[in-house]
Amino acid sequence: MRRCVAISAAALAVAALLSACGDKADAGKAAPAGPPPAEVGVVTVAPRPVGLVTELPGRLEASRVAQVRARVAGIVLKRLFTEGSDVKAGQPLFQIDSAAYQATVASAQASLARAQANVTAAMAQAERYKPLLEANAISKQDYVNAVAAQKQAEADVALAKANVQSGQINLGYASVTAPISGRIGRALVTEGALVGQGEATPLALVQQINPMYVNFTQSTTEVLQLRRAVASGKFKRAGNDAASVRIVLEDGSEYPQPGRLLFSDLSVDPTSGQITLRAEVPNASGFLLPGMYVRVRLEQAEAPTGLLVPQQAVTRGTSGDSVMIVGADGKVTPRPVKVGNAQDGNWVILEGVVPGEMVMADGFQKLRGNAPVKPVPWQPPGSAPAAGSAPAGAAPAPRAASAAR
Repeated sequence: MRRCVAISAAALAVAALLSACGDKADAGKAAPAGPPPAEVGVVTVAPRPVGLVTELPGRLEASRVAQVRARVAGIVLKRLFTEGSDVKAGQPLFQIDSAAYQATVASAQASLARAQANVTAAMAQAERYKPLLEANAISKQDYVNAVAAQKQAEADVALAKANVQSGQINLGYASVTAPISGRIGRALVTEGALVGQGEATPLALVQQINPMYVNFTQSTTEVLQLRRAVASGKFKRAGNDAASVRIVLEDGSEYPQPGRLLFSDLSVDPTSGQITLRAEVPNASGFLLPGMYVRVRLEQAEAPTGLLVPQQAVTRGTSGDSVMIVGADGKVTPRPVKVGNAQDGNWVILEGVVPGEMVMADGFQKLRGNAPVKPVPWQPPGSAPAAGSAPAGAAPAPRAASAAR
């Protein structure tokens, strides 16, 4: 009897334990724990003035170029400059053998002295004849001949002075000087070369590279569209009718100093439909060199309410450009947009996005179908998160690493 009671109690305990386990299993099936929404980086679009930049190909050119030539014939005795150095206007560059020109100047000076002596004699004779003519001691013809001889002697003096000046000029040309200040290239002749024999022999080239000119072209279609937009009030002209110019070098880096637009050509090239433009860029360090190929970023107008989004937020394809918009409910939807020019790692959005919307900039790999996401402020790599930059309706990121994902 006692054994039966013990077995019954054990059976009841086992049954109660199995019932409890079953209840727990049923409770777990009734309320499963789902994964939290994925965090994605977003940028809240805000309007601000944005310069409309056009990037065009161009070539650098020295602002002043002067060829150094031999203006007199002779043998080059010395080269007085260092190739590739900076020279000043009037600085001696070459010395041509001047012995023949020194002799010419000496001969002209001797002729001048003789002519001056003849003037003295002719003047004395004319003065002596004048009272004799009044006393009728000589004929009037004799007096006229004496005055004419004086005038001829004076003309010989003037001619001799001109010959002296001409000889001194040629003697000065034997010392070849820099016509302008700038950087001189390689010497085109060496010592011992005969130059100036029948032609003005090129000796070197001097280029003024501060400032530099950059020549580039822009299509008439772009110019007309821009002018219409400015006239309609959609855009406003940048600066005081002067466009800002930035130079992008061949390696993709931007030249630190801005330039200014000097002029645009009045005529259009009939073969290409392009307008030629020229800008001036400071080059005190001599970093820019004539002939370099560059890209010119030309800011001709400004959009008062432009919208910028990071370049990585825009998906570009043959069918058009699009961005991912995060709604207030956390749902992500694609949106076609019209993209303008690029500025500092951002795209200018011309159409498709309105101010205040959240554009997804990071976390695209976390999207799972139509599942909602958790928007957090996106920060560019290497930048500190800005205080109070959380989008409307989104909880702030718990740490900077989460916002950067």
